Amino acid sequence: MNYLLFATLSYSYGILRPLQDEIRRRGHRVAWYLEPSCPDMLVQGEERLTTIEQVKEFNPVAVFAPGNYIPHFFPGVKVALFHGYPIFKRPNDRYSHFRIRGWFDIYCTQGPAATEPFKKLEKKLGFFKVYETGWAKNDTFFDRPTDNTLHNPPTILYSTTFTKGITSVYTMLPVIRQLAQKRDWKWIIIFHPKLTDPALLEDYKKLEADCPNVTFKRFGEGADTYRQTDVMLCDSSSIIIEYMLLQKPVVTFRNTNPGPWLLDVHETSEIEVAIDKALTYPPELMAEISKYINNQDPYRDGRNCARILDAVDDFIANHKVSLKAKPLNLVRKYKMRKRFNYWRLK
Repeated sequence: MNYLLFATLSYSYGILRPLQDEIRRRGHRVAWYLEPSCPDMLVQGEERLTTIEQVKEFNPVAVFAPGNYIPHFFPGVKVALFHGYPIFKRPNDRYSHFRIRGWFDIYCTQGPAATEPFKKLEKKLGFFKVYETGWAKNDTFFDRPTDNTLHNPPTILYSTTFTKGITSVYTMLPVIRQLAQKRDWKWIIIFHPKLTDPALLEDYKKLEADCPNVTFKRFGEGADTYRQTDVMLCDSSSIIIEYMLLQKPVVTFRNTNPGPWLLDVHETSEIEVAIDKALTYPPELMAEISKYINNQDPYRDGRNCARILDAVDDFIANHKVSLKAKPLNLVRKYKMRKRFNYWRLK
């Protein structure tokens, strides 16, 4: 059988590659289709399809997407994998993670926090199935034991959301500079792919050049980057949950949905003290982190991708022909065809 991985941004690689490994382990063929917005970071041995005609000829049994959309004219079962967790950045976006746009046949949810709302929508709408599988990306988090012995010197990871009005990326530049000069902490800085302001990138590159204990990486490497650090400094990005899955504490600056699993501060002058506290791994904080992440993604067995492929098999065998038809979505479908410049009906 053939499977297709649909990538829209650089973060797609970390989500889709573990799934590629499981597909190959089962003896099947897998290929990639990259949108123009996605940099080509494929490596030797990874197959890329570059035209819709090639996708049609490849005829995948399923297409997997970490984003919010997928071309409806691609053959195969359309599977939503999500690009992050429901973090609720804005008070009025509590339902945005659960918005149904009519593209997908299957939603593979990460844990109870997402499964319950999607199951309600499945029952209400009737044209898709929901499977709780755990997140594909997280198979790489638990492929070996995590050692949370503090690094020497302590290492802080700074990451941020790209969302305007919420991102701390401009505020933190002088703060990190000051702390890098004052404390012996090491810093690793990574950005969301949608943070592309050239002047901003240049400022952070200059920070790295000026401070030998600061490393600026345009993008991170998922769990491998997290393992190199002891505490995260962030704002309201869903990367917070990824980081806490490795039982590491997070200091947030003006988080929009704070809770006892975070050390949230509202003034930059409080950040240093909060990081010092986080580096002690307070037992009460770590207990709250465990409760929170178990609701977000309870799976630690490294078999999330296996569950995703099993879900596809179950859907095809037991549900594909019995679901309601998807909504017509004529306007969205027109925009999708225009986006890909594809007008053939077959």
